[in-house]
Amino acid sequence: MRFLAFIALIAMSGLLLYSTTGLPVLFDPGSPASTHVSPRYIEKSSEETGSKNFVTAVLADYRAYDTLGEAVVILTAGLAAALIIRPFHKIEEKKEEEEESDEEESEDEDEESEDGEAN
Repeated sequence: MRFLAFIALIAMSGLLLYSTTGLPVLFDPGSPASTHVSPRYIEKSSEETGSKNFVTAVLADYRAYDTLGEAVVILTAGLAAALIIRPFHKIEEKKEEEEESDEEESEDEDEESEDGEAN
């Protein structure tokens, strides 16, 4: 079984390395992102968004839904971590209290049934 896992690991690593050959060259000034997208954001962001800082314009206006989605993911991860890490002793104390109250109720019912039989 370990051998099959190792083979799968090698195959996936090879596929990952092969897929990187289709990526653009890093820091290439002739890439589409550098020649088309960036100049438009730099030139038109202040007049289209009203923001003086074009980084803020890109994050808050052009990519607002993406930024909101990232914030939701971070919030969800934080809530999940808080729920996992929360102290469990409170839950155990509640269970013990419920068990004690159930025992007291059953004792009260037993006493009432004994009183009813005596009459």
